[in-house]
Amino acid sequence: MNIIFHLGHPAHFHLFKNVIHNVKNNGHKIAILIKKKDVLDELLKKSNLEYYNLLPNGRKDNKLGITLGMIETDLKLFRFALEFKPDIMIGTSYAISHIGKLLNIPSINVNEDDSDIVPLYSKLSYPWASIILSPKVCRMGKWESKTVHYEGYHELAYLHPDHFEPDHTIVEKYFPVDEPYFILRFAKLTAHHDKGIQGINTGIASQLIAMLKPFGNVYITSERILEPEFEKYRIKINPLDIHHVLAFASIYIGDSQTMAAEAGVLGTPFIRFNDFVGRISYLDELENKYHLGLGILPAEPDKLFSTLQNLLDTNNLKQTWSNRREVMLGAKINTAEFITWFIENYPESIKIIKKDPSYNFKQNSKP
Repeated sequence: MNIIFHLGHPAHFHLFKNVIHNVKNNGHKIAILIKKKDVLDELLKKSNLEYYNLLPNGRKDNKLGITLGMIETDLKLFRFALEFKPDIMIGTSYAISHIGKLLNIPSINVNEDDSDIVPLYSKLSYPWASIILSPKVCRMGKWESKTVHYEGYHELAYLHPDHFEPDHTIVEKYFPVDEPYFILRFAKLTAHHDKGIQGINTGIASQLIAMLKPFGNVYITSERILEPEFEKYRIKINPLDIHHVLAFASIYIGDSQTMAAEAGVLGTPFIRFNDFVGRISYLDELENKYHLGLGILPAEPDKLFSTLQNLLDTNNLKQTWSNRREVMLGAKINTAEFITWFIENYPESIKIIKKDPSYNFKQNSKP
């Protein structure tokens, strides 16, 4: 098969990197297409993966920027698909849905956000997608009929123990791993679906640091420009190493969705502080079913500080979280292996999972 992977965010590199490795090893020809976003280029280069950038200059996160970016992406993907002749396209991308429909090429749209959380993306993508792959817990609204659900998370495509083992020697490239440390993450919150979303402001960040410093070292990783007083806490980490750093942290606190989920599946206690709390199904499940993190709304800063103090005062915190992680892993699948199976057995894989959601794809690698 010829397979196009379309990546639009650094998290999508991690989501698909093991799938790409699997299908290449199984003899399929692949092409990786991207748009410029944060460290996505850097991740691909450091992994020695060839790719083609459909939007080398990126786009602005406003209506005009989104519209122009969509037109440019569609045109470039159209031309690329005519030359590459893919049998299937997969990604978290509206473009594969559009061009797939136009050229009669199956498109698999992979997402773990509820459709109502990303309404613009849903309207631009799902009507034309051949199929949507989504965690079982996610709400897909009127597109439920074309959704195939699985018992997993995106983060388990790359942080499942089958794929990832934390290495303390990697962390020691940056700081001593035998000293307790905490990771703070500040997201930009400037995407179109982030409109009106609040997170950690300067005052809250200052108080968090003051609370954490008596218990260990504080390191900040930030998408947004930091205030001068926080620069001494900033740590620059190779994007390929960040999950090792996150795995050994005592606590993670941030306003980023993805990194909170990554902390959770790694067994690192997390506190998520933004207006998405209570609205995103897979994070709610990590927090409320598996108790791997805590979500707090910006309107409740006192709750944030009291929750953090309770964690700091808890004995054997990491062991407790490790036990909870094992419960979660026992209920979930290796997402990368599932997506690989789904692609290689498409379209029969749709019928199989729709008929039997508990189908054991590992024991039955071919339909």
